[in-house]
Amino acid sequence: MSGEIIGTYATAICLLIGSAFIIVGVIGLLKFNDPMTRLHAPTKVGTIGIGMLLLASMIHSFVLGDTSVHEILIMAFLFVTAPISAHFIAKVSIHTRTCATPPPPPRDDTWSTLSVPEQEVQAEN
Repeated sequence: MSGEIIGTYATAICLLIGSAFIIVGVIGLLKFNDPMTRLHAPTKVGTIGIGMLLLASMIHSFVLGDTSVHEILIMAFLFVTAPISAHFIAKVSIHTRTCATPPPPPRDDTWSTLSVPEQEVQAEN
């Protein structure tokens, strides 16, 4: 088996995996009703799907003898901007009160310190 055949198979596998991830992301985007649940499908699953499609493009160009680094730049841009856009969508959803407000955190002065809560000290004694 030559390197060209192996590269073609690797390209096809990456295309199939990427397409499957993108289809799952689209179904999740269409199925969920709330913006807070909707943002997970395109940002998490779609990012991996597009990353696999770009990897397939890189493998294919390598098999043809060309070198292509444009896909690496696209992946870097995608992996940086997808979490930021998801964060902005969540913040807008919370500020416009279109979703359930998360409960406030309990009062706890020991969560970022080395102090032990009073209940645990009393339970040990």
